[in-house]
Amino acid sequence: MSLFRKTPEEAQDIHYKGNAVLRMLSYLKPHAGMMAVCLVLVLILTGLELYRPLITGNAIDLYIAGDYAPGEAVEERFRGLLLAAAQYGGALLVTFFCNNRMMNLLQKIGQSIVYEMRRELFEHIESLSMRFFDLTPVGKIVTRVSNDVEAVHELYANILVKLFRNTVKIIGLAVVMLMLDTRMALLSFVMVPLVSVLTLVTRRLSLRANRANRTCLTALNTFLSEHLSGMKIIQIFNREKEKFQEFSQHNQSYYRTSFRAIMVNAVFRPIIVLTSVIAMAIVIAGGSHGVLAGTLSFGTMYIFLQYIKTFFEPIQDLAEQLSTLQSAVASAEKIFTLLDEEPLIHDPEKPTKLDKIQGRIEFKHVWFAYDNENFILRDVSFVIEPGQKVAFVGATGAGKSSILNLIGRYYDIQKGEILIDGVNIRALTRDQIRRAIGQVQQDVFIFTGDIKSNIRLREEGISDAAIEKAAREVNASRFIDRLPDGYGERVTERGSTFSAGQRQLLSFARTLAFDPTILILDEATANIDTETEQWIQEALETLMAGRTTIMVAHRLSTIQHADKIIVMHKGQIRESGTHQELLDQDGIYRKLYQLQLA
Repeated sequence: MSLFRKTPEEAQDIHYKGNAVLRMLSYLKPHAGMMAVCLVLVLILTGLELYRPLITGNAIDLYIAGDYAPGEAVEERFRGLLLAAAQYGGALLVTFFCNNRMMNLLQKIGQSIVYEMRRELFEHIESLSMRFFDLTPVGKIVTRVSNDVEAVHELYANILVKLFRNTVKIIGLAVVMLMLDTRMALLSFVMVPLVSVLTLVTRRLSLRANRANRTCLTALNTFLSEHLSGMKIIQIFNREKEKFQEFSQHNQSYYRTSFRAIMVNAVFRPIIVLTSVIAMAIVIAGGSHGVLAGTLSFGTMYIFLQYIKTFFEPIQDLAEQLSTLQSAVASAEKIFTLLDEEPLIHDPEKPTKLDKIQGRIEFKHVWFAYDNENFILRDVSFVIEPGQKVAFVGATGAGKSSILNLIGRYYDIQKGEILIDGVNIRALTRDQIRRAIGQVQQDVFIFTGDIKSNIRLREEGISDAAIEKAAREVNASRFIDRLPDGYGERVTERGSTFSAGQRQLLSFARTLAFDPTILILDEATANIDTETEQWIQEALETLMAGRTTIMVAHRLSTIQHADKIIVMHKGQIRESGTHQELLDQDGIYRKLYQLQLA
């Protein structure tokens, strides 16, 4: 297998179309003052770095290699050397303080930008439509917020200023060397054209390698996120070996792209080192001839040897900085691609404000498809009056859950209208709609924290008393009160220490604590044991009083007392009525009911 063959992850990757570097620089605007201070410090540090060899070179010429008789002016020469040493030490001391201050400022800037970028990313992710999360793996999003942002941090904390510093250093060295001795300077620059070509080639190869590396890392994290969440299924079906082989393929792809990125730097840096050695040899040869001929002093020879070494050091550093820069650019491209993802659902510019949503819901000739082509709902119309209890039944894929998603405006319809209290939901803000809706789903998600935080969900307006009242009304307090820490009991990820019924009761309490006008029960009792279901059934009549309640259930015994039952079939309403009316019609509902009885 070729090291440079594209992996499947690379082949599917879509590159950012804009200029990622310019966009990254825009994050520096709020920190322009600190960046200006850093750049001034860079100029001071560069000047001191150029000055130190001059101190030593002049000291050699004046106090060591000068034309002195034995013992002549020893004390004067010694004082001169002490003065030069003091100047050199002072330069080192100033360098230390400037460097320390610059690094502190850079780290502060870098951490501030990373904080702002992560905040912006998460805020944007929360604004995206549900369709985005239907199509995007969780691991991919996690990689953007964690790994990619951290890679960009290096750019702000180290790379930008170092690039500026190295550029200034190279220019400064070239100017000083030309001022000292033009012939020696030209000898020193013989290898510069070769280095320039190598740098350009390396930049292109490094960008490609780092793009591929970030893509493969995303694929690896996506695989890990999905399969760690589904580890129980893997072990139940004894698929450990097969999944390990699949992981090995992703791991191998990441290894190859990482190795490729490292190899670019590993080849470039030794070539630069070799180039600097050749340049040093040229300077020594040319300088020795000048010293012997009396056209060049020992001090100047020393200065050039130090400068030529220093001249190629920033070029060597560019190899590592270039690799890190390209990695940061590759990560930034992926971050900006996510930030440019447009939400499919927008609030109106001038929304209609309802004082209080009463709970009247109307569908008018609604057509809906998740992909804009294959319609899940076809010309659906119905009315639910405030306080009415309505149940939707039908086979899997009939469109029941889609109706619930549309009421909360998690998706937008293609044709027709959905009205709440006579107002098109497109004229209302999503926040106003969703605050009026409390939804209990079949698949309950419990967050890490404690029981109170899972019911409150950081809504500080919900008091502890309200939390306990909601828990009592759904009978969740029956198991919470038996826990060692009660409502402060720690909850692990996804609530794995609780039974399915207990997790469902917590979800029920969470919904009621927000006191919704519209109550949605999406297979709310599907995963609950008989005893727990009995607890919920005892509370349901109280909970539904005064609320518009919409239920979806496969077990028809749980919705027999609904005011209206709507039977869905292949995206259309086929029957509607009470339980007894539908049984008398001898249609789809009667067949479903008899099938469940059998």
